[in-house]
Amino acid sequence: MSLFRLYTRVLELLGKEARLGWILAAANLLLAAAQFAEPVLFGRIIDVLSGNLSTGALEATVASPWPLLGAWVAFGLFTIGCGAAVALHADRLAHRQRQAVLTSYFEHIMQLPLTFHTGTHSGRLMKVMLNGTDALWRLWLGFFREHFAAIMSLVVLLPLSVYINWRLASLLFILCVVFTVLTTLVVRKTYGMQNEVEEHYGNLSARASDALGNVALVQSFVRIDAEVQSLRFVADKLLAAQMPVLSWWALVTVITRASTTITVLAIFSVGILLHQQGLTSVGEIVMFVSFATMLIQKLEQVVAFINNVFMEAPRLQEFFNVLDAVPAVRDRPDAIDTGRLSGLVEFNDVSFSYDGKRPAVEDLSFTALPGQTIALVGATGAGKSTAIALLHRAFDPQSGHIKVDGMDVRGLTLSALRRNIGVVFQEALLFNRSIADNLRVGKPNATDEEMRIAAARAQALEFIERSEQKFETNAGERGRMLSGGERQRLSIARALLKDPPILILDEATSALDAVTEAKVNLALDEVMKGRTTFVIAHRLSTIRHATRILVFDNGRVIESGTFDELVAHRGHFAELARAQFMVEENARAEMTATPESAPVKT
Repeated sequence: MSLFRLYTRVLELLGKEARLGWILAAANLLLAAAQFAEPVLFGRIIDVLSGNLSTGALEATVASPWPLLGAWVAFGLFTIGCGAAVALHADRLAHRQRQAVLTSYFEHIMQLPLTFHTGTHSGRLMKVMLNGTDALWRLWLGFFREHFAAIMSLVVLLPLSVYINWRLASLLFILCVVFTVLTTLVVRKTYGMQNEVEEHYGNLSARASDALGNVALVQSFVRIDAEVQSLRFVADKLLAAQMPVLSWWALVTVITRASTTITVLAIFSVGILLHQQGLTSVGEIVMFVSFATMLIQKLEQVVAFINNVFMEAPRLQEFFNVLDAVPAVRDRPDAIDTGRLSGLVEFNDVSFSYDGKRPAVEDLSFTALPGQTIALVGATGAGKSTAIALLHRAFDPQSGHIKVDGMDVRGLTLSALRRNIGVVFQEALLFNRSIADNLRVGKPNATDEEMRIAAARAQALEFIERSEQKFETNAGERGRMLSGGERQRLSIARALLKDPPILILDEATSALDAVTEAKVNLALDEVMKGRTTFVIAHRLSTIRHATRILVFDNGRVIESGTFDELVAHRGHFAELARAQFMVEENARAEMTATPESAPVKT
């Protein structure tokens, strides 16, 4: 994306503030015109005082300096007042719109699919969000406070100077050309370098966030020195990439300072020659010296503006790349909200592939009646989690249909569908907030009594009541202030509070000890009552009483039935049950007795 297009997008993000932006732009134009009244009036006053009223293009119209001085005061007061108003409203505009864009960006990334978040580090996303909105704020603020006024000043100054004395004006034009060429060369030379710098900034942020998020691992494996050294190495690479960029822009600064002296000397030299020939006055020479000084100042501001855009460009590019990411799963224009569903779920010839080559789920068909418990069993990568992800539309199938209560899930709004589905994850996901706040994720308007009932049914009320602050106890980052069993029981209480007709249990007890697992299983029995429940499980003991068990292998269902039916079938599930000591000794002996009684493969 070119710098011009990039900055156009920055201005497009003004949104509702665009009207105020146009007003500020008009005020900047008036400021630009008013600023040049000072050197013009200064030169005219000198001509009046010196008695030299023959000023070429500007003939003397005032014999007394007092009206000119009064006009100078009026323009000065206008410039001060208008400048203060522009600065105040530019500040307010930039701050208001930064918060609006930050909120909009956060909402956008929260809607992006899990595949996007899986492949993008959360620390990098935070860095892109904060750096991008800060860059927008700085550019908006600088543009409306001084940069646009500086650009408009050049538009006003150059024609005005030609009108007054084209010979002296040619020196100002030469100065502008030199600045333009120099700035263009530096931008082209350093654009790629700055992109590399921002890449190193992203690596620095991601590495630091990664280490902090795994501080227990770092400390237990004595990795502190190694991680610090690694971070220092990235920081050194960042500095090595940044220094050449800074050197080039320092060169621009030096040349800018030198140009001031050279231009003023050139104006005096040419002005003296023209004065000797009667082609200019002393007042005009003084006027053009002021023009040159002002021009240098405005050019510095314009260069600063270009430098700012250039320095912010990689950050803004990252920001817009994320902002332009389109959610693969989103509401159809005709999607509806049906309210609470009954829980009838149908998979009809559903297929899905992550890479378009190897299917993660292939020709999957089954029906779950309201209130039934469907267990999904199979090796890691067999397709269990993908099937469930398709149900709550983490992805959409490439072929086939998934229906709930006879309606295609793609015909429902995402919020309506997911409001009817509760999930208890293998790793209990908790916010760094109070227990009450975490429970109300399931039901934002839940009363204290409803939370107590849900916690009691989830076997969680006992440990909550033991705490001094009870439901106001902070769970800590990712729930680290609680034990694994406590976190899991809170997630079950959260699902109970939500009271969805469809429930997903994603290996909810796999990481718990036997005693804690027994408590959590009691809670799970409670939360499963009267709901269509899908259980992803490796421990077969947790699905002993499932209505139906689906055995997955390479994305397909190879066996289906109740626990006893599958064991009697002596197929893949029976092998799993035997490996987990879920089959009686006589059954195991029978399974391995004779070739005639060998398991039937399906």
